[in-house]
Amino acid sequence: EWHLSHDKLVGYMQALAQASDRVVLQEYARTYEGRPLLVLLITSPENHRNLETIQAEHLALTDPERSPKLDLSTMPAVVYQGFSIHGNEPSGANAAPLVAYHLAAGQSDEVRRLLDEVVILLDPSFNPDGLQRFSTWANMHKSKNLVSDVQSREFDEVWPRGRTNHYWFDLNRDWLPSQHPESQGRLRIFHHWKPNILTDHHEMGSDRTFFFQPGIPSRTNPITPPENQTLTARIGTYHAAALDQIGSLYYSEESYDDFYYGKGSSYPDVNGGIGILFEQASSRGHLRDTDHGPMSFAFTIRNQVRTALSTLQAAREMRTDLLDYQRRFFLTAREAAAKHAVQAYVFSEPEDPARVVRFIELLQRHDIEVYHLGEPWQGPSGSYTPADAYIVPMQQPQFRLIRGIFERQTEFRDSLFYDVSTWTLPLAFDLQHDPVPKSAFRPEMLGEAITNPPALLPRSNLSPARYAYLIDWRDYHAPAVLHALLKEELRCKVATQAFTQDGASYPPGTLLLPLQNQPLDPASIHALLGSLAERYAVRVHAVGTGQSDRGVDLGSPTF
Repeated sequence: EWHLSHDKLVGYMQALAQASDRVVLQEYARTYEGRPLLVLLITSPENHRNLETIQAEHLALTDPERSPKLDLSTMPAVVYQGFSIHGNEPSGANAAPLVAYHLAAGQSDEVRRLLDEVVILLDPSFNPDGLQRFSTWANMHKSKNLVSDVQSREFDEVWPRGRTNHYWFDLNRDWLPSQHPESQGRLRIFHHWKPNILTDHHEMGSDRTFFFQPGIPSRTNPITPPENQTLTARIGTYHAAALDQIGSLYYSEESYDDFYYGKGSSYPDVNGGIGILFEQASSRGHLRDTDHGPMSFAFTIRNQVRTALSTLQAAREMRTDLLDYQRRFFLTAREAAAKHAVQAYVFSEPEDPARVVRFIELLQRHDIEVYHLGEPWQGPSGSYTPADAYIVPMQQPQFRLIRGIFERQTEFRDSLFYDVSTWTLPLAFDLQHDPVPKSAFRPEMLGEAITNPPALLPRSNLSPARYAYLIDWRDYHAPAVLHALLKEELRCKVATQAFTQDGASYPPGTLLLPLQNQPLDPASIHALLGSLAERYAVRVHAVGTGQSDRGVDLGSPTF
């Protein structure tokens, strides 16, 4: 009758975990608004008693040195089910408690066999802040007598709507850049388990029906093995059968693509699993007129429940095929890497080491091995030295994902994209980087492996300024420095034109912090800015005059 708010969803899952020996609840992160992100580990009590062993053996499938010796006949499959990463697509999150209850309380032989052979990671809400925002809107505009007219205010959610997280970021584009706490927490869960299947439950336009993958066959990332799409299509037959039983309309192999690895339905494809996108026509409220007749919120939930369960049926019945595919995915990655024309990627940014550190953190979130550069190397973009350069070898389990992150793919079988059409992350970080061709690669290029991202080394000591400080906006952490200065109510300006001071060139965007007419005295400003420069490794320059050598002066109205 009502849209579940996130707090009620959490309360239900907590009660379910307390009542069932099949369910263990874990909090894996907090949103910006402080809401918990939860995952329910659901499997048989026997499997729970051996969960660490099951997890370790499952991860061994990704290790070509160990995987050939593993016995798949008794190994459980792992399925990660995620709901409503877009908060205003709520049928998924509202289906989650029904799916969880069925698994926790079901007494049929079918459920018991499923729990014996599958470990389920159930995330009831990928986007708690967005879900809370939308549920509030839908519930506050619900009528006692439901209004289905599409002109009703219930269906006209005000901006910024509930699709995004607190900072209005689309979390279903963040699996690859992984900049937000929701995404970073999800990646920890993902790589802790390396699921065989990940389901991503969405909604689409109200006059559609129900979509499940595969998507458009010609619009698949060329790095994805063809067998991935074959297995996706086999799983699709289970969804079709489940929806046939209740007479729901559906379609597949249309509308959606599998190009960008930063989505929940495509990220598993480059990690040895099968990603599945579900798109349910949205009621956008409680009851809505559509081209197919009135559509209730309950109807949309039912389709999500049916396909969540059909996925689990497919996982159980295709278990050994999925496990064997995962094993071969990483075995063939090693073989393909050895033959690949590129044997490594090097990158560096000596002018702004913070960008390098953050990029290494990103790579490690994706379970990618990074090394210090072991010897100097000259690439097409410039020189690289062991002092400040790093190298990612291709011969490692994440070979295909490394390609997906570093390659500049410009040719595709089908050039139509759903939305994101570029994703070379070193370019996003503006790093100097180059591929190392097979003819140039030497094992000696691999220095010490990086277990933790390198620490940010402070810049040279900041001298006290007589007139003002100039802060280089090109540095990765310059916004953090500006934020700290504004919190102290210091007045800053920004250059809109280039200029030169003491022989140094400053581009547009350079921040100007004058010493005069500030709430802090010059000594306090120097101490504050010095500590910030040390903490964030940002370039700060002390100047003693407002007159520039060339270009605008510091008092120019163009600041």
